Amino acid sequence: MSLVKRQIPRTQGSTRRLSDIARHVVIPDGIVSTGWPAVRDTLRELGITFDDWQQSASQLILSKDADGFYATTVGGVTLSIPRQVGKTYLIGWIAFALCIIQPGITVVWTAHRASTADETFEGMKKMAQTAKVAPHVDRTPDNGSEKAIEFTNGSRVVFGARERGFGRGFAELDVVVFDEAQILTERSIDDMVPAQNAASNALTLMIGTPPRPIDPSEVFEDARRAALSGEAKDALYIEFSADPKASPDDQDQWRRANPSFPSRTGLASMMRMRRRLTEDSFRREAMGIWDETDAHRSAIPAGAWNDQAINEVPDDWPLASIGLDMNPERTRVSIAVAAFAPSSVHVELAEDSGFSDSGSKALVDWIFERAKRRIPVVIDAYSPARSLEPELKKRGCLVRVMGAAELSQACGGLYDAVMLDQSVTHFGQDRLNQSLAGATKENFGPAGAWKWNRKSLDVDLSPLMAATAAHFGAVKFAKKPRADGAEKRKTVIL
Repeated sequence: MSLVKRQIPRTQGSTRRLSDIARHVVIPDGIVSTGWPAVRDTLRELGITFDDWQQSASQLILSKDADGFYATTVGGVTLSIPRQVGKTYLIGWIAFALCIIQPGITVVWTAHRASTADETFEGMKKMAQTAKVAPHVDRTPDNGSEKAIEFTNGSRVVFGARERGFGRGFAELDVVVFDEAQILTERSIDDMVPAQNAASNALTLMIGTPPRPIDPSEVFEDARRAALSGEAKDALYIEFSADPKASPDDQDQWRRANPSFPSRTGLASMMRMRRRLTEDSFRREAMGIWDETDAHRSAIPAGAWNDQAINEVPDDWPLASIGLDMNPERTRVSIAVAAFAPSSVHVELAEDSGFSDSGSKALVDWIFERAKRRIPVVIDAYSPARSLEPELKKRGCLVRVMGAAELSQACGGLYDAVMLDQSVTHFGQDRLNQSLAGATKENFGPAGAWKWNRKSLDVDLSPLMAATAAHFGAVKFAKKPRADGAEKRKTVIL
């Protein structure tokens, strides 16, 4: 089958077909059959029925080629779907049916946040306890580190959070569900690929809502771009969304975006989201509306940044510099440190917390205790943190203030260290990751100079600015360690 893109007519009720309601349906080439009939029959035995659109989606998700392999085994399945549509019901029951039909398979359900993974596990554990499913289930272990639903035939569904490093160590994975795919990095994908390669017929699903500007969403965005451009011939892409310019209070548009509203998702559920979410968040999470342009993509792709992450720093990497920044409101302060590695510079956030002027002395003391008189403390000339310069100098700190030219050098230096030289490492800290994901390039001055700017007012650039200053301090101002290893200083300063 070829690329299909369909616009939605307005229809109502749970009998709506997928082709009537999904804004985009992009179908992989080479489909000759589907595993849906066997799954459908198994679900009927369990007393489970799907709406028409869910049946159509399931047929495509389980589509197969002439050799009997999943048609999406290379490109995968991507679902851009609002909250409250019932993704756990749809994908969860497909996973259960596959586990019952195929003895010994492993399904991994991974979310970015532990709370989401735990919530999904609890929901599917209740599904496993229903009268017709329970005879197929052996046990549902949950000891904190292990959460799973294990079937009597040796199949299992395992749950975990990517933020806790979940994903490594599996020998063979038959089905992987990447929940919260709008927060999915190449590194997480890489953790799963070797185990999926060991499976004879692997199935991968990415499920998410349209990403925020600060989300590390390159994987999800690239899957959508490839599908809508016609580039992806071996992938399935389904998107449910309201019109791009839709009002967040238009209930006809809620119905257009959410095929479960109002038959399965009640009005009260939608109203709660409308009340509690910001307008932008509601448009993304409840109405499935993507930002209209990707012109403000992250200056540094999350994949390239995540490739430079490490898990620990040896004690003998000497402290090189400290970078300092504050948000414009002066309510948060970010302090980054840089250390000399054998062939690179390591940067990390040492402090990122609330700030008030009453805490200035304690902050200066904290910095001096670590920097003394030799380690450069680097600040952007236009940063609100520069207000601390007099006190830092009074204490004897070696303060370096970056002017416009040096700021451009600093931003470009960190960019090159990630994208060209791979000469910087970091810890993968969430606040720094989010700050970098929300950063774009802003041109200023002559000769192509640029600096970091933020995609939206939701982005806090302070962690990235502090890390940029610390990295520049190490490269530009710091005294390099002697080759004989003398004068090494430990980097453990937290």
